Amino acid sequence: MELAKLMEVPGVMAAFTYTDKGDLTNQMIKEGNELTPQVLDLLAHTCVANMAVATMEARGWEALTGQKGFEPLQGFSLVGLDWTAVVNGNCGVVVKNRDADYEVAFAAISACAA
Repeated sequence: MELAKLMEVPGVMAAFTYTDKGDLTNQMIKEGNELTPQVLDLLAHTCVANMAVATMEARGWEALTGQKGFEPLQGFSLVGLDWTAVVNGNCGVVVKNRDADYEVAFAAISACAA
């Protein structure tokens, strides 16, 4: 899915893609908000780091408890006070909390990650 399509998701302030190392590869930002390419680059690195930690926790949990189904991780959301990052694969959107439809955002991101 193109970033322009992701920008049509309700509440989206920005859409972005990044490498496995967290380097920003593409981004779109709606005018009139505080997001910048530098903020999205930091967010992309945060997403990669959080995915690595969550994978470690899932593997550890499965190994210690014998419970299965925690892997592979299917993306996550990082909730802030005013906005939330929703990511899957190497694609993400930033949505305003008050306007967000998280189910729609995850569906759109899943199409982007496929």
